[in-house]
Amino acid sequence: MSAPSGRPARTQRRGVRSVTGRRPYTPGRQPDSDRAYGRPGYSAYAQLATLSDMNEQTGHSTFRIQLSATPRGARLARRLAVAQLDVWGWPYGTPVSDTVAHLVAELAANAIRHGRVRGRDFRLRLAVTGHGCALRIEVTDPRPERLPVVRRAAPTGESGRGLLLVAALAERWGTDVHSNSCSKTVWCEVPCPPRLT
Repeated sequence: MSAPSGRPARTQRRGVRSVTGRRPYTPGRQPDSDRAYGRPGYSAYAQLATLSDMNEQTGHSTFRIQLSATPRGARLARRLAVAQLDVWGWPYGTPVSDTVAHLVAELAANAIRHGRVRGRDFRLRLAVTGHGCALRIEVTDPRPERLPVVRRAAPTGESGRGLLLVAALAERWGTDVHSNSCSKTVWCEVPCPPRLT
């Protein structure tokens, strides 16, 4: 059948080329521009959904995230830590999950209150150490000169008990100063019971 103008009708091949002349995007395929310029393609981890999936492939139980030094960032740190423990086999509501939630909340609150630098974030890291028998919590902020000090809070005061709580709940805790990156890490460790899943 011919077009009304007398020209033959064009057949359209779908799925071969897009309007721009490029092939449609296929997940996992190296883009044409990367092949043309010799850049490496996607790594094996590009198709993984979460950092936990990558950690399971590499044999490590580690979670890292960088968050804004705001109250919202501190709340998010606590929620993400509890969610990560659930992925690792300690569901929400278990004693280890509740303990970690308190510790992350206190360390993150200290990072945004005493370790905040305008325009800089803080980092949260969770790691299962000692063949799965301990969980290490690390919070890094950009103020190495302001080291945490345990002080006795006033009986009627509403603040000042954060590090007392950390010392009471954690098996051990401490501070590492990183002079090369102008930051410090406040860390603590808690024993972990066997995983439930």
